[in-house]
Amino acid sequence: MSEVIRILHVLGNTQLGGAESRIMDLYRHMDRNRIQFDFLVHTNEKGHFDDEIEKLGGRIYRVPRFRLYNYFSYKRALKNFFDLHHDFEAVQGHITSTAAVYLPIAKKAGVPITIAHARSAGVDKGAKGKLTRWMRRNLSKKADYLFTCSRLAGISVFGEQAVKEGRTIFIPNAIDCQAFAYDEKKREDMREKLGIRDNYVIGHVGRFHYAKNHEYLLHVFASLCNDMKLNGNLTNDKGAYDIKPEGEKKRNYVLLLLGEGSGMEDAKRLAKQLGIAERVHFLGNQNPVYDYYQAMDYFVYPSRYEGLPGTIVEAQASGLRCLMSDSICEEVAATELVHRMSIEKDAGEWAAYIENTADYVRGSYAREMQEAGFDVSAQTEKMTAFYETGEWK
Repeated sequence: MSEVIRILHVLGNTQLGGAESRIMDLYRHMDRNRIQFDFLVHTNEKGHFDDEIEKLGGRIYRVPRFRLYNYFSYKRALKNFFDLHHDFEAVQGHITSTAAVYLPIAKKAGVPITIAHARSAGVDKGAKGKLTRWMRRNLSKKADYLFTCSRLAGISVFGEQAVKEGRTIFIPNAIDCQAFAYDEKKREDMREKLGIRDNYVIGHVGRFHYAKNHEYLLHVFASLCNDMKLNGNLTNDKGAYDIKPEGEKKRNYVLLLLGEGSGMEDAKRLAKQLGIAERVHFLGNQNPVYDYYQAMDYFVYPSRYEGLPGTIVEAQASGLRCLMSDSICEEVAATELVHRMSIEKDAGEWAAYIENTADYVRGSYAREMQEAGFDVSAQTEKMTAFYETGEWK
C-alpha cells in the first residue's frame, strides 16, 4: 500500500463554525487510507471537533494566536513548526488574515503545495478589519492555489484582479445533502422535544458575531410578533404583497437561534428590550444540527457579509424557504426557495415578506442541492484527485 498523503489545514480553532464544519464534512467522507487531514490551530483550548479528529487519525498542532505586537514571535513559532513538520503534501490555509505569513514559511520548509482558501467576503469592523485587509494585500502572490467559496469572497480576500484573471478556483461549501432531507417524522419529534409544536418557527444558525447581524434579525422578529407596521406597497418581481387585514390573527411565532459567540449576551438583552424574550430560544451549538432544521418553518439570514454560508445550503436541502440579505453571494441561491433583500430596508419590510410568503408546501430539496454541486461526496472525489496529483482538473 502506498503511503498516506497528509494535508495540513490551518484554522483559528476547531470549534463548531462554518469553515470547520465544512472541512469536517469533507474529512468524514475521505478515504483515510489515501488522504489524512491534520490541523494547525491558533489556540491552546480544546475544540469541539478535537476528539473526532483524533479518532479519525488526524493530528492537531498548536501555535500562538496572532496579535500585531507578536508578529516576530508568531513568525518564529511557525518557522519552528514547519522546520519540524513539513511532511505534508499540501498546506491549506483557511485563516487568510495571516496566510501570507505562514504559507511562504511552509513552502520554504519543503511543503510542495500551498493553498489559500477564502471563506468570507468581509472583515471585522474597526482597526481589526483594517489590519486584516493589510495583511492580505499580497496574498494572491504568496500561494500556489487560490480557493474561494464564492466570487465575492475571492474579491474580498485576493482582490478583483486575481478573480478577473481567472487565478481563483471556485469550490462551493458542500454538505451531506441527504442528511438534511426533509423528514416529517423528525419534524414532529423535534417540535415536540422543543415545545414548539403549535408555533410558526423562524430559524437561524450562526455564531453571535458582527457579520451575522443578529440585532437586525431580532428587530425583524419583533415586527412579526408585535403590531407590525407593514409596508403595503412592498413589491418584488412578482408584484405587490397583500398585507393581512388589520385585526386578523397572526401566527404564533417563535425564533430558534443556534450558535454561540461573544455577541450572545447583547442579543439576549436586546430581545428583552424588544419584549420578545419569551419567544426567542437561544439553543447554543448543536451537533448534529440537521434535525433542528426539520423543526423550523422559515430560515432568515440578514448577514452583513458572508463567503458562501453553508447554513443557507443546509436550509435549502431541508426544504426551508429562506430570506437572506442581498450582500450574500448569489451562488448560494441554488433553488427558488431563496429570496434576497437589502438590510438597508426597514425591518418591517422583511417581516412583511415573511408574513406573506409563509404559506407553502414544504418538501425535500436534497436532490436539487446535490445536482447544483453542493454535495460533499462529489466534492470529496474532486479534492482527493487534487491532493493526490497536485493538479486541479
